[in-house]
Amino acid sequence: MKNQTKSATPNVILPFRVEVPDAELQELRARLRRTRLPHTPARAGWERGVPSSYLATLTDYLSDAFDWRAHEAQLNRLPQFKTEIDGQTLHFVHVRSPEPNALPLVLHHGWPSSFVEFQKVVGPLTNPRAHGADPNDAFDVVIPSLPGFGFSVPVREAGWQAARTARALAELMRRLGYDRYGVHGGDVGAAVAGATSAVASKQVVGSHFSTDPRTAVTFAGFMGDPARTPGLTDAEREEIEELKRLSEDGSAYLRLMITRPQTLAYGLNDSPAFQLAFIVEKFKEWTDPAAELPEAAVDKDQLLTNFAIYWFTASGASAAHFLYENMHSKGDPETLERGGEGSAPKAFAVFGVRSFTRKLLDPSGYYQEYERGGHFPAMEVPELLTKDLRAFFRGLR
Repeated sequence: MKNQTKSATPNVILPFRVEVPDAELQELRARLRRTRLPHTPARAGWERGVPSSYLATLTDYLSDAFDWRAHEAQLNRLPQFKTEIDGQTLHFVHVRSPEPNALPLVLHHGWPSSFVEFQKVVGPLTNPRAHGADPNDAFDVVIPSLPGFGFSVPVREAGWQAARTARALAELMRRLGYDRYGVHGGDVGAAVAGATSAVASKQVVGSHFSTDPRTAVTFAGFMGDPARTPGLTDAEREEIEELKRLSEDGSAYLRLMITRPQTLAYGLNDSPAFQLAFIVEKFKEWTDPAAELPEAAVDKDQLLTNFAIYWFTASGASAAHFLYENMHSKGDPETLERGGEGSAPKAFAVFGVRSFTRKLLDPSGYYQEYERGGHFPAMEVPELLTKDLRAFFRGLR
């Protein structure tokens, strides 16, 4: 992975291309072929984690058939850059629209995702005319890699959490010459988007958040028992209790990352099979429940490209530390002073909706529900996310 010059200088933005050395690619394939798969008890399924038989199909495909160079070339069709802010290298995609009045929009990925998540929405967002839509809905798109994710590595010091990241990204937008822009995020990217609205309140025109019922229940649980939300029916309370149980049952990954990320890091950094399983499990659990396997919900090669970014950048460990930092942050004075998420208009787009999600989120403004999709709408239902972003920001330009 190379910059066009050797090192980033503060305030300087450098072009960047993804260029994985052949030796690293061959090492990944060799490690995958040497994977020592554990025995899976008879009739055991996904309830115990990723089945060995399923992971074997992915490791075989990655080692023998997956064309990394083709996907690397696709990534390099996106204009990519690096810069240094607050002592940290930040990688980002920046695609300008051909439309002269395009609104800048920052797209924040979450975990276990990366900038790869937004590949399918870049074209429709930046050039709606070419995709049969209204050119007045065009955006200039900026997709940062959060510190510790993808090519925003290495993380040089502790303390990188959502609020500090938001300040760095507000500075990035200033360097790019933007004084008005929108923000979007899901998962931990929603926290960064909300914090950006707080620290750059004069610049952010609107904050757009995507979520799904399971995530809504999980995050509502941080503020109390979501099953006690006023106005719920008995059937809705039962649904919420079931999602609470599923969230708790699948929370081992989070407990490890927010308590002992360094211990977890050795497995993620040394075993591609472990890193792959760690990601794939969540794409199975968090995508549209109608999908039997992850590749029924998202494009398999896009999912594996996302995995490969984690592996080649050794960012599985640093991404875990980012979640640790967020959970142990005592609150950022600047974002708390400004109301946590700022005063800009907010939007919620819920994918795979249940009847109770509106009551949990209690939206005061823009709110839209979609039957299809899940935690990764830019990968699962890119056309619906694109439609929703256009609709929300249409009145804020």
